[in-house]
Amino acid sequence: MARTAKQAPASSEPPIPNRERPPEPKRYEPSRDELLRFYREMLLIRRFEERAGQLYGLGLIGGFCHLYIGQEAVAVGLQSAMTVAKDSVITGYRDHGHMLAYGIDPKVIMAELTGRAAGISKGKGGSMHMFSVEHGFYGGHGIVGAQVPLGTGLAFKHKYSGDGGVCLSYFGDGAANQGQVYEAFNMARLWNLPVIYAIENNKYAMGTSVERSHSEPLLYRRGESFRIPGIQVDGMDVLAVRGAAEVALDWTRSGKGPIIIEFLTYRYRGHSMSDPARYRSREEVQGYREGRDPIEHAARDLEALGVGADELKAIDKEIKDIVVQAAKFAEDAPEPPSPSSAPTCWSGATDGDRIEDAGAVADHGGRHAGQVAGQGRRRGEVGRRARRDRDRQGDDGVRGGRRGQDRQDPGRGRH
Repeated sequence: MARTAKQAPASSEPPIPNRERPPEPKRYEPSRDELLRFYREMLLIRRFEERAGQLYGLGLIGGFCHLYIGQEAVAVGLQSAMTVAKDSVITGYRDHGHMLAYGIDPKVIMAELTGRAAGISKGKGGSMHMFSVEHGFYGGHGIVGAQVPLGTGLAFKHKYSGDGGVCLSYFGDGAANQGQVYEAFNMARLWNLPVIYAIENNKYAMGTSVERSHSEPLLYRRGESFRIPGIQVDGMDVLAVRGAAEVALDWTRSGKGPIIIEFLTYRYRGHSMSDPARYRSREEVQGYREGRDPIEHAARDLEALGVGADELKAIDKEIKDIVVQAAKFAEDAPEPPSPSSAPTCWSGATDGDRIEDAGAVADHGGRHAGQVAGQGRRRGEVGRRARRDRDRQGDDGVRGGRRGQDRQDPGRGRH
């Protein structure tokens, strides 16, 4: 007769995880001066971005412009724990706030936005492509998710050179579905690279909610299959963010490899300046502004530490003056001369080669510009004829149909 196996008594003990995990972050306890610094830095980002939006509306900033308003606590909380020039930072195209949080001069950032020679990328990068190797800030990247493998490479550099640095690689909820992100995760874990993957989950990516576009909306779990631990943090609280930064830096600096932090945050403006953000309600935005604003949250914490309203008003005035001066500098600075882009396309050549190559590029560029202009004139004439024909026939039905599509699906992603 077969024996029945004895069942082990049920245990109330939780299962032992098969790998080490970081401790749960605690809210950081700052001194009065530290919290004043965090408040000032967040306010600088807010006022800077507000002015950038105004300059964009006036036509002084061209191209795309992605504002960081509402997400200030993430950049300030994380980067206040890092060491400038020793640690590296890389991000996507919503990069102005990250640069300001790393102590880079607002004047050269604003001048880059207006495309001036005094800009931090000599006026050639614009809003999405800013660099400061001196600070350890490596962009500013316009391709969604491209900064993640590049950041993994920066982390490899830190480990290879043994400089003790950590790379902070930002990306958003929209980029969390990019294939290159997971290739980078795999390499980072295999080599135990010192990299913090900071996911700024502002809920809507380019215009589609996380719930509609992600099969796993808890983004801090995205590294599980690579054995990369993840934690989720309130990204609207600068002290919660700073507490998470302390845990993440301890983890990576001690040689335990990469870590993922998902920050639940919110952008008050559209994805870019051209996005009317019709995929969410005004009431939702107002609820975040009134109930969860990171700057107001810090102001309440400062009041609890004895900082009065007059002191906060004085800080606001100081910050506004800094931003006004940065805007004036950016408007008055000269534009870069048109051939200036050519000499920076090569490295390692002799000065004579560089000058000769620059002249060849300038000559080729002139011919190409003439060809493009001619093509543009021809396309313009074709377009004008098409519009005249359309006006004769009437196109109310087409326009009405497009408006109907917008009403049916107001949540379509807009760039």
